[in-house]
Amino acid sequence: MKLLLLYEYPQNMGSVSMQGALLHRGLLENGVECFPCHYEDRAKERDWFLKTHTADAVIGLGWWVDTPRIVNGPKQFGHTPVPWLLADGWVANYHETLSSLPLVFTTSQWVIDTYKRDGVDTKNFEVLHVGFDANLFRPLPKTHPGVAEVRRMFGVRDDEKMILTVGGDVTSKGAQEVLRGLKRMGTNVPRWKYVCKATDSDCAREHHQEELQLIAELGLNPDQIIYAEDEFSHNFMPYLLNAADVYAAPSRLEGFGMIQLEAMACGVPVVSIDAMGPKDTIVHGKTGFLAKVASTVDLTEELVTEEMGFAEPFQMQFEKPKTLAYRADDAELADYLSRLLSNDALRKEMGEQALRHARANFQYNYLAKRCIRILQERLGIG
Repeated sequence: MKLLLLYEYPQNMGSVSMQGALLHRGLLENGVECFPCHYEDRAKERDWFLKTHTADAVIGLGWWVDTPRIVNGPKQFGHTPVPWLLADGWVANYHETLSSLPLVFTTSQWVIDTYKRDGVDTKNFEVLHVGFDANLFRPLPKTHPGVAEVRRMFGVRDDEKMILTVGGDVTSKGAQEVLRGLKRMGTNVPRWKYVCKATDSDCAREHHQEELQLIAELGLNPDQIIYAEDEFSHNFMPYLLNAADVYAAPSRLEGFGMIQLEAMACGVPVVSIDAMGPKDTIVHGKTGFLAKVASTVDLTEELVTEEMGFAEPFQMQFEKPKTLAYRADDAELADYLSRLLSNDALRKEMGEQALRHARANFQYNYLAKRCIRILQERLGIG
């Protein structure tokens, strides 16, 4: 088998880039000849690959907006495109193109459901989850020098529990719902610190102003909530995750949840939301908790732009309102956080089950084998 891979290559700190790098590595380890290239940058190099390399298929990572680059581009040079699609709430264009493909990968069942809801024929869609590296993401004790230093770095004392949320901006990962849950917990819980790790971006800072206002409105102690804009490498993340006692990310929009999976691989129980990608990875009551959906953001129209493949921007009207985002129930978040923070035995048991679940189902080499098997079955590739 010979494959071309189109993603954000070489690897950077973005989740899609890491997703592609792990697939590439897993395919190589399983004896597949494959060549990676950036799906958009260095266009001449990309086209050179497509022109000069014979391949059984071209796997391109992205979302429906990337159809011209990861589907139409390979088809132009006679290749069979197999997009590995994310979702961002709705699908505005390229329905016929995606419906006609012999195989489409998605990161979760929710992504398939989203494309189907919006008019794409998903009969040839298959879930291919994102993997993780068990040699990198593994449990480390709180006494490990690297882990202990992370806790000191964020001002978390030995007698305090650390709750962690990580994202490009923590708002989209449900930080405001977590804050409301923390307020509902009251004081009958162990001392805690809530660490919110966002990126160094204008978007994250703008959203952070919302969190600051909410902290004041709720009357929470701002000294218990630590906000960081640092950029951390993938190799640093296991130490950050192991420093946490609970990983909290009841995301508002989540097509998979790579960091939630990596937290489970570190033996850290996860509190998330009973919707979207987390339903594929977290076993409620065993590896973590899934708080029910309290409300949704439903729209009857949305702006489309040239980036989405239209000649000019306009407001697209929906026959039925589309759910574009979710909000977790803060009362359930309070209950789950309180139970995990207050019960060391429960937290340990759920963390161990999370570790076993992650290793049994989501290691990158296992998912690479699944990718190969689906390509063989669906496309007849030898």
